[in-house]
Amino acid sequence: MTIKEIVKKYSNELRFVTHIPAKEVEILMMFLLDKNTIWLHLNYEKEFEKEKELATLVKKRATNYPLEYIIEKASFYGEMFIVKPGVLIPRPETEILVENAVEILKDKKEEIKILEIGTGSGIISVMLALLIPNIKIIAVDINEKALVLAKQNAIKHGVENKIDFRLSNLYENVNENDIFLCISNPPYIANDYKLPPNVKYEPSNALFGGVVGDELLKNIIKQTNDKKIPYLLCEMGYDQKTPLENYFKEFNVEFYSFYKDYESFDRGFTLKFKN
Repeated sequence: MTIKEIVKKYSNELRFVTHIPAKEVEILMMFLLDKNTIWLHLNYEKEFEKEKELATLVKKRATNYPLEYIIEKASFYGEMFIVKPGVLIPRPETEILVENAVEILKDKKEEIKILEIGTGSGIISVMLALLIPNIKIIAVDINEKALVLAKQNAIKHGVENKIDFRLSNLYENVNENDIFLCISNPPYIANDYKLPPNVKYEPSNALFGGVVGDELLKNIIKQTNDKKIPYLLCEMGYDQKTPLENYFKEFNVEFYSFYKDYESFDRGFTLKFKN
């Protein structure tokens, strides 16, 4: 069968797990062939010789197993990152969090030190290392598997010398007193929330933030204030703006702002403490 015929045949098996079944079949084919989109479309009438392998991958994807875990890569901020099972898959809305940090850091002339809590696959730290010339980053996570992957992504993008990866539960192994900004996309989903089928394959400790969901976020806010770090930027749940805004009142805050994601849900905040 030709590539074109194979795409048509297997798209039908993915129609209930994705709104772009044909595109996903093509992505799986490109993964098996190690080819790009241009090559695939130029060779649409050629025979496809790896149907057996493709059938196995399509069957796996049809269970809602994430495409990114199958092909072990995901795009973020226009760059390609390595993705592995056991580590959270990058989300497009986290690009906004990176952009907000860049706005604060871009005009700094002297070397600046920042901290990322819960680095996961390392996408935030790696992007900031690429975008800000004079930056040093401490990137922490409680997941050793995540730290291994984050280091791989830092090496892939040539910024491993700018990032110090550490195994740490929040600030546990962070003793520096010259950190200018903390950034985090922490777990913020309530423990009893029923996840969509595709998300159940991702690590629960990177998703669930407590009984209410904002407990870990509040812990990060308090500890960042205790450490006298001026700026804190975090992603959050769509329904957490009001409780977090009320929590900010417990601290000496210079200013704060919230932002929305690409679907206009409240998704995060920038907070500056008076120190």
